[in-house]
Order: sequence, then C-alpha cells, then structure tokens
Amino acid sequence: MFKYPNASKPAPAPAPASPFADSDVPSDWAMPAGQGSTDTAAPQGFFGGAETAPFETPSAAPAVATRNVLNSDVSVVGILRFTDDLLVDGSVEGEITSDGELTVGANATITAGEKNKIAVRTKSAIIHGRVTGDIVVSDRVELAATAELVGDVTAAKISIQEGAVFIGHCMVGAAAAGASIPATPTKKASKTPSKNDSGNLLG
Repeated sequence: MFKYPNASKPAPAPAPASPFADSDVPSDWAMPAGQGSTDTAAPQGFFGGAETAPFETPSAAPAVATRNVLNSDVSVVGILRFTDDLLVDGSVEGEITSDGELTVGANATITAGEKNKIAVRTKSAIIHGRVTGDIVVSDRVELAATAELVGDVTAAKISIQEGAVFIGHCMVGAAAAGASIPATPTKKASKTPSKNDSGNLLG
C-alpha cells in the first residue's frame, strides 16, 4: 500500500471546557436560590430529605364487606338468620332468612323444614348446590350450572345457566317480589249503631 510521505494523523477535537475552569462561567450551585436554576426536583428539607407536610395523617383503609362462611363440615337444623352476606357450603334443614345475599356452595344441601315450605328468604341468592324448598327473594336469584332446585321461585329477576336443574314454578317481576312479603293484617273498625238527635237508631 502506497503512503504519502510526511503524512500525519488528524489532530483530535479539543475537549469541552469545564465550567469550573473559567471563572466567568457561573454554575448553578454558586447562584442564589431561584436565580438561573432549572432544577425541578421536589424541595429539600433541612437535613437533605424531601420536604413533607408536618403532622401528615395516613388515609383510612377502605372498608371491606363482611362475609360469613359455613364450611362443608357444618350442619344446621332450624332457622338460620344472618345480617351480612353468607356463604353456605354445609347442610341446613329449616329456613335461611336475611336481608343480605346468600351464596349456596357446590357442596351445600338446603332443605326446608317439615312445617315450613320456604327454604330461603333473602334479598338475593346465588345457588351452586342443591336446594329443596321454595326460594323467596326481593331482588335476584341466580342458578349456576351445578345448581339443583326442587321448589318454587318468587323473585324480581332470575338467571338460569345451562346445566342447572329446576323443578317447580317461577314467579318473576317486581310485583311478584312485592307480593311475596305478607302484608300486616289491619284490624277492621267495629260497626256500632249511632243515634240521631231524635234518639232513633241509624243503620
């Protein structure tokens, strides 16, 4: 390979001058606060940490809905009442009553008592297991694919998945749900004869 005589390498580019090498170039750390600084970091506290509001109170944890559980090894005979949501995976012979939501697990067996035809009377019910007896709810009944229901249903809404077994009658609608709650009997006023100014009895 031919080389030109006296060939020399190109001179490297000069390195950028450091701002500290020239006293005429100001630096951010040497300037008063708020003049020429472009730092947008959070304000620092007295000891170098991020500045926080004094006496900061942590926010309260969100409320968690309460859900009661009856496991598969629990057996109840009689009337079962609950306030919050309930999951039953055991056996109940009698009536389950509440204003909350009832979930009947896949292992559960609910049977109405001998003197009571109604097995479930709640706000809503989700059935995965077996229920023998009537179900009366004010809102919604859902029969899952594994559900077996032998009895009548009275509810505002009903949902039946494919594979569910339902033997009985069904009354659905807001009027049916309202009619399921027995009205308080009112005492009729006794009809007594009254007299007019002449003393004659009025019919």
